[in-house]
Amino acid sequence: MPRYKLTIEYDGTPFVGWQRQDNGRAVQQALEEAAERLCGVPTRVSGAGRTDTGVHATGQVAHLDFAKPFRADTVRDAMNAHMRPEPVAIVAAEEVGDDFDARHSARARHYLYRIVNRRPPLALDRVAWRVAQPLDEAAMQAGADRLIGRHDFTTFRAAQCQAKSPVRTLDRLDVTRTGELVEIRASARSFLHNQVRSMVGTLAEVGLGRWRPDDVTAALDARSRPACGPVAPACGLILAQVDYVTDDEDT
Repeated sequence: MPRYKLTIEYDGTPFVGWQRQDNGRAVQQALEEAAERLCGVPTRVSGAGRTDTGVHATGQVAHLDFAKPFRADTVRDAMNAHMRPEPVAIVAAEEVGDDFDARHSARARHYLYRIVNRRPPLALDRVAWRVAQPLDEAAMQAGADRLIGRHDFTTFRAAQCQAKSPVRTLDRLDVTRTGELVEIRASARSFLHNQVRSMVGTLAEVGLGRWRPDDVTAALDARSRPACGPVAPACGLILAQVDYVTDDEDT
């Protein structure tokens, strides 16, 4: 059975998240229904990351197996046609070996969180969190630096997180500003449930002057969910990219 790797973008606003659930429509469901219309049989689509309700993606990756071969551009274009008018698009499709797994073959995941730091409401930008009070991005970066590296991130994971271990290695947590736009980029091999939004909400407290960078260290060391700052809303979070080992790299 031929296997295809899909690179997907979506507006997560109308969805209950990536994974199929009983309480609403999921991105995975939209893709699986499109795949079934293309090949005529139920088809499982497996994703690299289980984004939550309202979280967006520009670089989600998934794989699926078809019972018969199709050209990669046919898979892309036909499934996109079957998903209209839902806000989901396959931006690239390629045939891969059956040893490729969108989740387990991933070596890094990159998230972007967007904050628009202004008092007026957002009329057009749905993929952002508006923070009306001024943010000190330099202080936020100082707080972010306390989280880089390998740590027990119990404080920054949801109570319902099903990961076996709270220990993760955070490779990157960068805070930058361009005008009123504050962007936070986080990279790691894998993240805990709600980890990025929990870190962003805590860093916002630093940026607002309510926390000091030392308070971020104390929260991390507490290894306790109540020590976390407020969780940032889902609307500003984007799964931007998933990295895989390429043929010319050592495995």
